[in-house]
Amino acid sequence: MIYQRTIKKPITAIGVGLHSGCRVTLTLKPANVNTGIIFVRTDLDGMPVVKCHPFLINDTRLSSTLVDELGVRVGTIEHLMSAFACYGVDNIVVELSAQETPIMDGSSNSFLYLLDQAEIVEQSAKKKYIKILDTVEVKDEKANKWVRFEPHGGYKVKIITDFGGHPVFKKEYSTFEVDFAKHSYVEEISRARTFGFMYEVELMRKNGLGLGGNLNNAIVLDEESVLNDGGLRFPDEFVRHKILDAIGDLYIIGHQFIGAFSGYRSGHAINNQLLRKILTNQECWEYVEFDDIDDVPQSFSLVS
Repeated sequence: MIYQRTIKKPITAIGVGLHSGCRVTLTLKPANVNTGIIFVRTDLDGMPVVKCHPFLINDTRLSSTLVDELGVRVGTIEHLMSAFACYGVDNIVVELSAQETPIMDGSSNSFLYLLDQAEIVEQSAKKKYIKILDTVEVKDEKANKWVRFEPHGGYKVKIITDFGGHPVFKKEYSTFEVDFAKHSYVEEISRARTFGFMYEVELMRKNGLGLGGNLNNAIVLDEESVLNDGGLRFPDEFVRHKILDAIGDLYIIGHQFIGAFSGYRSGHAINNQLLRKILTNQECWEYVEFDDIDDVPQSFSLVS
């Protein structure tokens, strides 16, 4: 039988929010079966709880941010969620001392390290996967973007990017696909960092965004080149990071997918629109459970 997962013990890290610039303490704690992924704002009166759910992603300006009916915010969750997806964490409590998760080094690698230290453990209830039965797609003709999920016997993610004529964004590095039956998330995706342009910084900061960004937690580009010492971790680090983001955005649904995701110029907003469309079109998917580990798609034995 394939069981739900949580962590064995609490673990804490301190960092800075990418957009808020606030110092934040993050603590991960075990949670009971069928709890899901919940966030607790320990800095607010009453320590309000916000459950991770696609219909609570109500701000997608450069990140995925939960905003509940009372206006309680939990920002920039996609990298942490990507790490949860990697290890198939079903139930966990995330305590935050500010409105945003810490950005760490701009990838999901630090969150994987925390999960390793906290130790993933199996629980007593069956794990549920979401199996895509029919193709579901969202198109944004005005912005020239699309995303889709198609039936597939495992889990794979393909992103096609188009960043225009900037010399760093080479056409041969604009597309990347990860089939998790063949490739490792840790090796291929987890170290890919978020990125942005110098010319965007002033505009972002006027809108209260990017206040915590620097060369230690993001790839920064000027008109010609990458400004970070050491350059890129992969020649195609930009599209790999878009896959990292997409995996995190999709895991906001709370379950691993059995299906093939693909996107052209995808981003947080359209990824969330796809999740909402899936949830409101129940004929295109179903929950599945596995009694025998040999029946589980190979994608989930190699996803880490």
